[in-house]
Amino acid sequence: MAIKHTSEIKLNVGLDENKIPETIHWTAEDGGISNEETKAVMLSVWDSKKKESLRIDLWTKEMPVDEMKIFFHQTLSAMADTFQRATNDDKMSATMRDFCDYFAEKLELKRDN
Repeated sequence: MAIKHTSEIKLNVGLDENKIPETIHWTAEDGGISNEETKAVMLSVWDSKKKESLRIDLWTKEMPVDEMKIFFHQTLSAMADTFQRATNDDKMSATMRDFCDYFAEKLELKRDN
């Protein structure tokens, strides 16, 4: 099967003298994003040969802890949705959502996060 189109997502990380992220910008032109600033990124890719996930987790010095907690909660919630779409496993997806509710409750996050 021939590839008809490719799409590129770019991350640009500005580092300080100790190689700690100070700035993160991302571009996904097909999604209408061009050099947008962000304070945190979590990227996972699957190595099918080794049967393991590889990750890049970055956040800037300016990422507030309270926002990091919200970011984690929203990421975990999105993972539950993605897991359901990918596997059609309603039971485990519901269990993951229950954990997300527990996570938010323990961190005293507002319900709209």
